[in-house]
Amino acid sequence: MTIHFIGAGPGAPDLLTLRGRDLIAASPVCLYAGSLVPEAILAHCPAGARIVNTAPLSLDAIIDEMARAQAAGQDVARLHSGDLSVWSAMAEQLRRLRALGIPYAITPGVPAFAAAAATLGQELTLPGVAQSVVLTRTPGRASAMPDGEMLANFARTGATLAIHLSIHNLERVVAELAPCYGDDCPVAIVWRASWPDQKVIRGRLDNIAARLDPAMNRTALILVGPALASEDFDDSCLYAIGYDRRFRPQSADSPFAQIEGERGEWPSEERGEERDTS
Repeated sequence: MTIHFIGAGPGAPDLLTLRGRDLIAASPVCLYAGSLVPEAILAHCPAGARIVNTAPLSLDAIIDEMARAQAAGQDVARLHSGDLSVWSAMAEQLRRLRALGIPYAITPGVPAFAAAAATLGQELTLPGVAQSVVLTRTPGRASAMPDGEMLANFARTGATLAIHLSIHNLERVVAELAPCYGDDCPVAIVWRASWPDQKVIRGRLDNIAARLDPAMNRTALILVGPALASEDFDDSCLYAIGYDRRFRPQSADSPFAQIEGERGEWPSEERGEERDTS
């Protein structure tokens, strides 16, 4: 018996991993965060499954459901939106399960920031512009921010910021970021990324608040940074002619060619393949 924590993705039912789908189909109990997980994903549950919306439940009640399943020897599919590694409230559940000796496993999901970037048709890291993406939020009723994790501190790096759970604090976001990025820094707000009714608002720090639809008061991601609008960036070295790399040696004297030769392999492009450089 295992509690399977599954990242259910950002909203679109088909943005679910195959592993997640198969675990849902094999679990006679499904606990899902109904405030954000689309009901269409529940179609993968087996016939007769016990399906519980945990949105109105307390932590104690959720753990009781898990303990009940353990006593019956039943696997549980525990669904959270997006990916479980950030802002999922998974850690407090795992702490309880460890104390009770109940086994669990974790299956990652497509995170909201990745779905938002896809919606924008945007790479968030551009050579010479930004090579980091910071996932952060502003203080809220449920969670304060630790000392040092202020937007202005992150903004000083010039990184692309993916600001979650903060659309209600948009004016504060603008006020904290403008001194570092400048008023003309590009901003994109993606509301309900990947859902059928998703909406996108683009602008700059000095006008984005005026463009916001008041109805977009939750489930919206704020992306900020120069990379969102830059066309003046360098090509990467990955495909550059003349760049010596393990899977594309540029000469017989290349140390990478010697490595390939010792392994008895041809360079990857001569095999008609393309590989990662890592």
